[in-house]
Amino acid sequence: MEATEANELTELGEGHSLKNRTALTISILAMALAISNLGGSNAMKESTQENILASNAYSFYQAKTIRQTALKIAAADLELQLAREPNMPAAVKELHQKKIDDYKKTVERYESEPDTKEGKKELLARAKAHEHERDHAMRQDPWFDYAEGALQIAIVLLSVSIIGGIPILYWIGSSLGALGALSMVNGYFLFY
Repeated sequence: MEATEANELTELGEGHSLKNRTALTISILAMALAISNLGGSNAMKESTQENILASNAYSFYQAKTIRQTALKIAAADLELQLAREPNMPAAVKELHQKKIDDYKKTVERYESEPDTKEGKKELLARAKAHEHERDHAMRQDPWFDYAEGALQIAIVLLSVSIIGGIPILYWIGSSLGALGALSMVNGYFLFY
């Protein structure tokens, strides 16, 4: 075997090795892209779901506030009626006072219902918890978008490096792929 033939075989082996390494890198980045896509999709779904749940809790809170205000007004009206008509029969006064007490008891119950978790205090806490979860998911989502973009461009550059046999594109694509993978990991864990 002549030296030129050996040299050609060595170059062919190196080229084949680079293509194999590039193909393996593309496979890994494609897998990372799929995981990133899943994370981004889940983050958006969670954000939407938590936003709906927060909105529902705030609506229920507002409904309780409206009912509570209506009962306060009704109790005040009955108290005024009692004050305006001091000669009211005792049985009627007793009924008015019983109704006033019922209204005030319901007003207090609407403020906090620890048993059912449907008092205004509990509803407000629930709404804020849903908002927190929504905000967390919304902070995650852009990182998945960055990851998807970087990984897609990296896969294209790596593919071109195979076709064109341009080693520098392998390194650029690999670096971009690493950035995409880091963005994906940050999307899940929000390190920064």
